[in-house]
Order: sequence, then C-alpha cells, then structure tokens
Amino acid sequence: MTRPFRFGVNMVTPDAGEVWRRRCARAEELGYDVILVPDHLGMVAPFPALVAAAEATERPRLGTFVLNTAFWNPALLAREIATTDALTGGRLEVGIGTGYVREEHDRAGLEFLPPHERVDLLSRTVDELNRFLADKTHLPRPAQRPRPPLLIAGNGDRVLRLAAERAEIAAFTGGRSTEDGIRVLTAEELDERVAAFHGFAAGRAEPAELNLLLQLVAVTTDPEAAVQGLRPLVPGLSEAEILDLPLIAVGTAKEIAALLRERRARFGFSYLTVLDPYMEAFASVIEELRGD
Repeated sequence: MTRPFRFGVNMVTPDAGEVWRRRCARAEELGYDVILVPDHLGMVAPFPALVAAAEATERPRLGTFVLNTAFWNPALLAREIATTDALTGGRLEVGIGTGYVREEHDRAGLEFLPPHERVDLLSRTVDELNRFLADKTHLPRPAQRPRPPLLIAGNGDRVLRLAAERAEIAAFTGGRSTEDGIRVLTAEELDERVAAFHGFAAGRAEPAELNLLLQLVAVTTDPEAAVQGLRPLVPGLSEAEILDLPLIAVGTAKEIAALLRERRARFGFSYLTVLDPYMEAFASVIEELRGD
C-alpha cells in the first residue's frame, strides 16, 4: 500500500525566543507536517525547543531528528520524552540513532565507541525506553500510549534490523560513514539498503513508514548549475548521476514533485525531511504533492 506523503523540516539553524517561535509558525503556514530538531552540540537542545515549537503551532507533529544515544541516560531520556509528549499534547515523535560525530563525543567527554558497540547501546536504550514508557506506574506519563512513535535512523544491517523490528518509522541516510568521512550513496546502493530493510521486516503486520532526509533542495530551471557545489563530494560521478542521487531534489516544483513520486514508488519514501535553509523553497513542492 502506498503511504501518503508527509513532510518534515529539520531546524538546524539555532534561534532564540520569538524568532524561534516565528520560524516554527512559518513552517506550519508552509504546510509542513512535522517540525524536527537535531541533537548536535552547537544547536538548540531538542526537548525545550520542541515545547517552544508546540506553543507556536497547532497542527504539526514534533520530533527529534535524531537523538544521539550516547548523550542520554535511558531513565532520564524517558523522563524527557514523557514530559515533552505531555506538554505538547501528544504530538511528539522520537527519533534516535547511534551518533556518528567523533568530535562531539570528544567535546562532551564521552568515549566514541566502535560502530558495533554504538549499535549495542542504541538497542539497549530502545529496550529501556519501551520498558519505562510502557510502565503504567512510571511518572511522568506520556500522552501517547504505550509511548510516542519511534523513528530509528541509519543504514547498516543491524540498525535497519532494529528499525524493522521495533520502530514505527525507519529513517535512511543518503551517505555511509567511511574512514575518509561520509560517502554519498547512489540510487542503486540505496535500493540495496531498502531491500535489506524489507527483508528484516518480513512478516511484520504493519511495516514502518520510510523517511529520507533531502540534503539539497533547489527549485530552479537550471538543475546542472544547482549541483555544481556537490562535485567535490561525489568525485567520479557524471552530472546525470549526481542529479539521480536520492538525497537531492533539483528542478522546477513540478519536476521535483514528479521525481519524489517516482522515488516513493521505487524506494517507498513517503516521509521526506528537508533542512531549514530549504524550508521556503520546498514549500512549492509541498503544494504540488499535497494530497498524494
């Protein structure tokens, strides 16, 4: 079954007070379904920022995109989640991942664990959150029972299996961590990752919603010019191959809408997130896709 589109905006630009609230209200005006906040040092703290976003809006869901597991003690995180869900009237969605930025761990005085240990920690944290939040004696209580919807983000087999088995939303990234940094995934590579996820989810009664973060949005009649800045990040790819990368959306609003429909049919991505610098530009695409 084809899911209807949902659109999220990840508020990566820090702001304070009324400026933050006005930007969140503007996101609602533009038609975004979810207002999201990252969990990186140097950006706003996610939970108070989401409470402020709720005060400025009525309709959008509110989510973390995504929590760095290493930053959080599970019992204290359960308290943050329950309180925020209650204060926002049951609008919270909890996105969580392993964390991938070594420098942030160093600044926070936290050990940057090897990949398999970071996945172990994520899995244990998900188990603990489920236990705390489903416990009817646990205080405070979330508004949504047994807990707010869970989004798990990543591309590796173990994280995809975890998302397939335990999350309501699976968020794929357009890149893969390597010793030399982040390498962008081609459409064919993402095909393989999505196929692996579906294999892990086989037999699940209601498969998870699939999310993708669009790293570049350009509403333009000159798509070739819009992607020139990406060339150093994707050496060896032709212009046509760059334009085919799943993490970018370039063209006129109608062309991007058609592209995203094709990607939904190919990959299953119905929940699309953009970064806040592209919030205004992408609104014209939302208009094209609303109701699809």
